[in-house]
Amino acid sequence: MSKKRKYRFNRETLQYEEVRTPVSSRFLRALLAAGIGFGLFVLYSYLFVEVWGFEAPKTTILKRQNAGLHSQLELLSDRYEKKNYILKELQMRDNTVYRPIFGMDSLSTDIREAGFGGVDRYSYLELYDASGELASLSAKLDILSKKAYIQVKSLDEVSVLAKRSEEMAQCIPSIPPVTTDKNKIRLVSRFGMRTDPFTKKPKFHHGVDLSSPKQGLPIYATGDGEVVRVAHDFMGYGNYIIVDHGFGYKTRYAHLRAALVSEGQRVKKGDHIAELGNTGRSKGPHLHYEVFYKNKTVNPLNYFNLEISPEEYAEMVKPVKSKK
Repeated sequence: MSKKRKYRFNRETLQYEEVRTPVSSRFLRALLAAGIGFGLFVLYSYLFVEVWGFEAPKTTILKRQNAGLHSQLELLSDRYEKKNYILKELQMRDNTVYRPIFGMDSLSTDIREAGFGGVDRYSYLELYDASGELASLSAKLDILSKKAYIQVKSLDEVSVLAKRSEEMAQCIPSIPPVTTDKNKIRLVSRFGMRTDPFTKKPKFHHGVDLSSPKQGLPIYATGDGEVVRVAHDFMGYGNYIIVDHGFGYKTRYAHLRAALVSEGQRVKKGDHIAELGNTGRSKGPHLHYEVFYKNKTVNPLNYFNLEISPEEYAEMVKPVKSKK
């Protein structure tokens, strides 16, 4: 459609002449119309969002996307809490049940609590989540993964010993080293602080003393192992034997009248290895018996029971002795 033209009557020429609008006027009118349009847009946008409570379409889309991502983050956080709880239960059982069964030390908190250094490790996530929730959850998941790895390695160690459990049961020093007949043997000194019989001063006693009315009472190996030391200490243990049982355990039998084994010899639980005596720093016939675990002395009474009958004790040592 052609643009309408405007005409004006010229009285001087007595003719109709076309009216032409200057370019500047047309520009000003266009600018004014644009200004009015923009003002109306701003006004309606304000009324739409602030007064009537509506949102712009783009804002609505972004909010929906943000809500979806936040929901996924909450789901991951919930799954993390459940997995972390399960791992803590497993760690507790590992430290209080599995490892102690096989004489293994518990894993310390320093080993189990695996951390990752530096806050800058997750700084790149601030571009996606200013609240810091994503960075915090990422750090927790990394630590959880490392804790799980440490736990797997611990269970691997337990598994190795579990496969050797029968061998271990025979090696751990678990029977009395002498008969339990109270007419022949008596517990005269326990593990721990005591008054030294020679100096009369308090001193730590690293084993137990089992006294006999006379020398020569049989002494038995309390577990399978290898004799690693047969020696004499004139001012101390007198004649003594050390047996390495493996799995971190060793035993010492001291003040012997005689050793019946030699270094390097393999012995079985219940083997007759020595005779009770009165050698070294001793005030009467007795056996000084020590148990070592990982090179530290432990209370031998935790490993055997002197209350069992002599007949039960004889049954424990006879079958093994007969295999020699």
